[in-house]
Amino acid sequence: MSQADTVAVTVNFSRRQGRIKPMNAANNGPKIPSGDQTCGNFDTYRMLHIPYARLHDANLCTAYGAPHVVDIRAIFKDFRADPEAPASYDFTMTDRYLRALKAAGTEPFFRLGGSIEHQPRKWFTCVPPDFHKFAVICEHIIRHCTGSWADGLGMNITYWEIWNEPDLDPDDAPDKRCWQGTAAEFRELFCLTARHLKACFPHLKIGGPAAMAPLNNRTEPGWIDRFFGELQRRNVVLDFYSFHCYTDDPATIFRHVREVREYLDTHGQSRAESILNEWNYVRGWTDEWVYSLEQEAGVKGAAFALCTMLGCQKLPLDMLMYYDMRAGCGMNGLWHPVTFDLQKPYYAYFMFEKLARLGTEVESAADDDAVQVVAAVGDDGAKAVVIGAFHDDDNFRSGPLEIRLTGLTPEEKKRLNVRLLDAKRDCFEVPFELAGDTLRFPFRFRSCWGLLIQC
Repeated sequence: MSQADTVAVTVNFSRRQGRIKPMNAANNGPKIPSGDQTCGNFDTYRMLHIPYARLHDANLCTAYGAPHVVDIRAIFKDFRADPEAPASYDFTMTDRYLRALKAAGTEPFFRLGGSIEHQPRKWFTCVPPDFHKFAVICEHIIRHCTGSWADGLGMNITYWEIWNEPDLDPDDAPDKRCWQGTAAEFRELFCLTARHLKACFPHLKIGGPAAMAPLNNRTEPGWIDRFFGELQRRNVVLDFYSFHCYTDDPATIFRHVREVREYLDTHGQSRAESILNEWNYVRGWTDEWVYSLEQEAGVKGAAFALCTMLGCQKLPLDMLMYYDMRAGCGMNGLWHPVTFDLQKPYYAYFMFEKLARLGTEVESAADDDAVQVVAAVGDDGAKAVVIGAFHDDDNFRSGPLEIRLTGLTPEEKKRLNVRLLDAKRDCFEVPFELAGDTLRFPFRFRSCWGLLIQC
């Protein structure tokens, strides 16, 4: 559409579509509260009701207890030790982090493996010398976290992911960052571990491999095909397939989401959930990296996040996990890395939380591909609509916006409240005109914005 065209959004609250899915999940949790250096984000994190937090790269964050938290080699420090003996494990910092997540109302999504290592010397991404022993170590970590073994936590942790981005670097790369072995070695480790863990814990969800590329790896063509071929040969059925996507266009994410679901359904894994568990606004990893980080923390990052969550809600995706809400991380757009002041993307999650709390999606649509909309109703009759618009062109100005709301009572129309997120406003109330069922606004919208409508 051109900048002059009217953008039309329609919502019908009488037509229910299904549940609001966990599109507002994340990587990592809040800074753990402490008695000194008390600046943090625990309370504002808890307010978002993040449903799941993936624990990848937690061992890079001293606020969580790095380098002694979550990673297999951070917990089981000496691979020569007895995996059946509680004394072989150091759960101190991991337990502290998991308890903090539980207190924040968030369920951990546990990544079994190691955090990415950019430095020349590697500790946590090395190939385990004994794959069966690795599986047994993972088994006991699960028994501790979800049960009573070794003074266990007895927590509800449903998702257990084997490794992270084993396909990031090709076999002949001189400095591998996530998996130091070959693709064939990883397939062996994954299949053996997945079969062992599923046999031990049939009620839990076992999957992975947190693939760097959704399907088509640019550095190692055929990696995914060979991985799925090995799963089929060994009769390994995934509970979920996890993958990553960084881009500067939500439409790219939407395309990959559709492709992944089709691939799973046609390659023997139709039962597997599809989980995109790393994503963010990234225009480039080299010359445009600093620009990307700046935008992730501003209104462009907020609009990108909001549109991605809203768009993926309507696609065949089971979970979406932002990278990264890690305390102090440069890719954490929600909080300033030092002061923990709220930044623009925080309000995108604030908006989506209103939909998640209501729980049931209703029919909605927009006639502009750059505009995404989701509406929801609650069991108590409460209603909400969230609309997002993203244009990577900073000079773009949207045309007039008209929102037709079908299914509101006269009393609900009187209670309508509209909040705007844009470059100047952080979910502030804005004026609107209501004529019958149609909302209009006495101002024009900028390139990136979000609206929250409640009654």
